[in-house]
Amino acid sequence: MTMNIGGFLTKRAALSPAREALVLGDLRLTWQQLNQRCNRFANAVSALGVKAGDRVAFLGLNEPEFFDLYFGLGKIGAIMVPINHRLAGPEVSYIINDCQAKVLIYGPEFAPVVESIRADLPCAHLVALSDDPADYARSYKSLTQGAQDTEPEITAGGEDTLTILYTSGTTGRPKGAELTHNGYFGTSVTLRATFGDIGQNLLMPLPLFHIGGLAPVPMCVHFGMKMVIQRAFDPQNFLELLGKENITWFGSVPQILMFLRQVPDFEKYSWDSVKMALVYAAPVPVALIKEYAAAGIEVRQLYGMTECTGPATVIDSENALEKAGSCGPPFFHNEIRVVDLNGRDVPTNELGEVLIAGTNLMKGYWNKPEATAETLKDGWLYSGDMGRMDADGFLYIMDRKKDMIISGGENIYPAEIEDLLMSHPKIADAGVIGFPDETWGEAIKAVVVPRQGEQMTEEELIEWCRDRIARFKIPKKVVVAEEIPRTPTGKILKRVLRDTFN
Repeated sequence: MTMNIGGFLTKRAALSPAREALVLGDLRLTWQQLNQRCNRFANAVSALGVKAGDRVAFLGLNEPEFFDLYFGLGKIGAIMVPINHRLAGPEVSYIINDCQAKVLIYGPEFAPVVESIRADLPCAHLVALSDDPADYARSYKSLTQGAQDTEPEITAGGEDTLTILYTSGTTGRPKGAELTHNGYFGTSVTLRATFGDIGQNLLMPLPLFHIGGLAPVPMCVHFGMKMVIQRAFDPQNFLELLGKENITWFGSVPQILMFLRQVPDFEKYSWDSVKMALVYAAPVPVALIKEYAAAGIEVRQLYGMTECTGPATVIDSENALEKAGSCGPPFFHNEIRVVDLNGRDVPTNELGEVLIAGTNLMKGYWNKPEATAETLKDGWLYSGDMGRMDADGFLYIMDRKKDMIISGGENIYPAEIEDLLMSHPKIADAGVIGFPDETWGEAIKAVVVPRQGEQMTEEELIEWCRDRIARFKIPKKVVVAEEIPRTPTGKILKRVLRDTFN
């Protein structure tokens, strides 16, 4: 049979109609109620003319409507495009235009962003998660209110695209990874096969536009787990939910574990039900792993990518201490290789590029056949990450993917920020590097060369960036230099830049 993730919800609602499915703020839904919501949305957008293969974009926090889109569009074969809500207007506009979204659905917090770019959008319909939208949009309530909750005809699945998740691009533009129904199914199966019984209640504080937040969702439907979702991360509320909702596992990034430890009276909150903390997006400090292990909480470091629908390797807390710095062996249904420039496997503990195989690889990059061909070869995903494999099959990531910076779990590529800085009228040259930051893991440092006769301050340049790029990409420090070290072909010597200015 053809695998359809929207059909997962139909099946779960039939098997467990009264069991609790979703908790988000004050909203509590059973599987039957969640399925009915998703059906109403699917039937409503079908009436708008949305067909299989059409793209529908979502710009918002973790809202209940996110699930309507994910499963509802899946049922009718349309494609959901979740947008990073931390992006600036021009960045949002680029994504919507790149995927040619037919509909944009957006939360009230992002109405000013939509207002600033709407003249440039290709969307036939703008839908606001507000009862009083602007005159150029309609409300989500008016869209879905009269729609039937009957099951729409399932017209897609398998290798059809379910979502397009945009990842930061090394050339300054993001690429849309096409993730399929089969890929999400593969992730569900390999997560469960690897972790075994982790209980029935998930707490997710991460944004659902990230694969780290979204990847566990199909598994929860597949295995009937309750999903407790934070609209946005709140550390004290998170700790309260652990006991209140009997949470058995949660997704996280290292910074969340750090923020939780800083909550006053951290020790008074109950962790008795928690079996596992799954942490990804950046390396977890060993001291932090030890701290949680001492409290009886297993922290499992995961390595993966958007392009493989999330998981690739994972380590448990016991081995994380013994093999500090490793992100573990492959998941049950994944394989890992480390290869040289010619694609040949390197010897144990030698540095090479990390390759990933499995049933959860992306279909490719949206409308970018050359980038797809460079990344997917003979069933392997070429990650661009440099790593080594020890004799026990444990992977160690040794260097950043093409100088990528990871700040608070966000992947940031210097080229994108460098392109922006080079458009500043006072800047002749620029280079961007990361530097250690206690809160975010890394922060951004811009090294700039002013044009002849020009001067600028750190505050001036940071302020200039604010309306032009996402907040998390704005440099935290600016250094004025006489020159940027470059190769004869013009490539920035990032290692020299880091050695000089860090």
